[in-house]
Amino acid sequence: MNSKDEKVNKFLEETAIMNPDQHDMLLEMRSIVFEAYPEVEERMMYGGIMFSVKSEDFGGVFTRKKHISFEFGNGVALKDPNGQLEGTGQHRRHLKIRNKTDIKDKEVAFFVKQAL
Repeated sequence: MNSKDEKVNKFLEETAIMNPDQHDMLLEMRSIVFEAYPEVEERMMYGGIMFSVKSEDFGGVFTRKKHISFEFGNGVALKDPNGQLEGTGQHRRHLKIRNKTDIKDKEVAFFVKQAL
């Protein structure tokens, strides 16, 4: 799925070349976001893809050397019955996604649906 944002497309193309496994994970997580919020907009920010609806940022995906961090701007407010979210800041929480099975095991869709 192509983005409306050319910088996002370029980032995804470069990731496909540099790290095909992370590319596949990014595509799957983007798909989850677009399924939950068809009107979502995405843009490059802080070296990753930020997601927003009606100009309200709610999260983003950021590639790291050994994982992808799915960041939730107001993660502290999300229900987390299984203790999946990491972080100790006032607001932000994140999921570290190391492989495709983590996307389901760490309940990415569950958290995305709560993010707005």
